Amino acid sequence: MNQTNHSRVTEFLLLGLSDDPHMQLLLFILVLGVYLVTVLGNLLLIFLVLTDTQLHTPMYFFLCNLSTADLFFSTNIVPQALVHMLSKRKVISFIGCAAQLLLFLIFGCTQSALLAVMSYDRYLAICDPMHYSLIMTGRLCCLLSLGCWTSGFLISIVDTTFTLHLPYQGDNKISHFFCEAPAILAIASGDTHSSKMAIFLMGVMILLAPVSLILVSYGSIIVTVIRMKTASGRLKAFSTCGSHLLVVILFYVTGIMTYMTPKSSKEQGKLVSVFYAVINPMLNPLIYSLRNKDVKRAFRNATKRGKVCKL
Repeated sequence: MNQTNHSRVTEFLLLGLSDDPHMQLLLFILVLGVYLVTVLGNLLLIFLVLTDTQLHTPMYFFLCNLSTADLFFSTNIVPQALVHMLSKRKVISFIGCAAQLLLFLIFGCTQSALLAVMSYDRYLAICDPMHYSLIMTGRLCCLLSLGCWTSGFLISIVDTTFTLHLPYQGDNKISHFFCEAPAILAIASGDTHSSKMAIFLMGVMILLAPVSLILVSYGSIIVTVIRMKTASGRLKAFSTCGSHLLVVILFYVTGIMTYMTPKSSKEQGKLVSVFYAVINPMLNPLIYSLRNKDVKRAFRNATKRGKVCKL
């Protein structure tokens, strides 16, 4: 879309990951495969948690919320990216871009808060098992979950407002495959300092604050586990935390690289975004299912029930 220097942008052109037709076709096949695994994996995990009574515990309640956020997070970005990989004109309207940015932030910020809450849950389960059931009640679980989703919504409103309130005139080419705040701000016509500072402060709240809580929780967990007398007790404690800790590392490292540190190039920013926007939502259910005996048991039981129903 041709824009004059003084005309307000009504649509954006997403440049995507590559302008090579052959590379775009290869990327389409790879990303489509990842997305299908993401959808199936997260839906399966949600189904197992909802239908297996032995998974009706706080840990799996929060895991179900995380899978829901993962599913919507990926679906908000990947389908349109796939369409653009097969299109010559990769256009998104201003309103569509605003909606994608808002939803991306809602689900992404909610994921961050949920991971912190899940670390607190593991802290209570390992460091204070005698009072775990008294503290982590169904009511508290619902309130913590509601708080995660509410914080995600509020922070996304702030970030989206500070990103899109700026004038966008002339240049409408976003060097990205979806509408993300840093990439959008790069083509803003006005002074972006206040917007970048606001987004940085929101990043401190939704990235660094949860990371601090997670570090404190796991610090206490490690001390408690080291003090355990039996090797079997230590192994069981670490096994319940290993999957969550791996997901935490993957999520926060890429998130902090995008929003809390300067990027050396636009291409680096795209690659980091591919990891946490496309790959991470696929890895989360795989990590929890492959490393978790309870989830594998629930899957086997669901498979047996399916076979019985067919008979």
